Amino acid sequence: MKLYTAKKFEIPTLKGISAKSIGEHINLYLGYVKNLNLIDEKRLEYKKDREANAYVLGELRRRLSFEYNGMRNHEVYFSSLEGGPKDIDPSGDLKKAIETDCGPFDEFLSGFKSVASTVRGIGWMVLWYDKKDDRLLTSWIDEQHLGQLNGCDMILAIDMWEHSYVADYQPSGKKQYVEDYFANLNWSVIEENFKRAKK
Repeated sequence: MKLYTAKKFEIPTLKGISAKSIGEHINLYLGYVKNLNLIDEKRLEYKKDREANAYVLGELRRRLSFEYNGMRNHEVYFSSLEGGPKDIDPSGDLKKAIETDCGPFDEFLSGFKSVASTVRGIGWMVLWYDKKDDRLLTSWIDEQHLGQLNGCDMILAIDMWEHSYVADYQPSGKKQYVEDYFANLNWSVIEENFKRAKK
């Protein structure tokens, strides 16, 4: 059985987001990877008697999407903080695409931050690339798996689960966390995500 392997991230000192929070957050990511491997292991065990274990196998399949998306979403999130903050290339393809599909860059960014800051509950605010229509889209994902856009590649994702900010900001500091996330964001990573998605 092929195992999922956790990625390692080189995240520098961040504005507002403590190393302790990042460390604990990465431990949660490692849990998604571990749980995915456990699901695969248990699935092989239970499918020896599919009829007797039909309910359990169904629940494992349901749980797989939560764990898998939790792993992949966090990989996009953590990688966007590697290498230190870098501004978006003002003449690059990503900025041009954002302005074509989402309006002026400053307005796009303001709207993205606003939704991330004000949606009630846990989830993710995401910028996607839709290969079928060659366009960018933004959406909110509830939890890890409700609201993923089929066929789209995640370009940029901010984790809005409380574990990502409460230790440093308290519940009332969600808006500041969003501002600090973007202050720490390495846009060159997001641009690379976009280039890969377009291939």
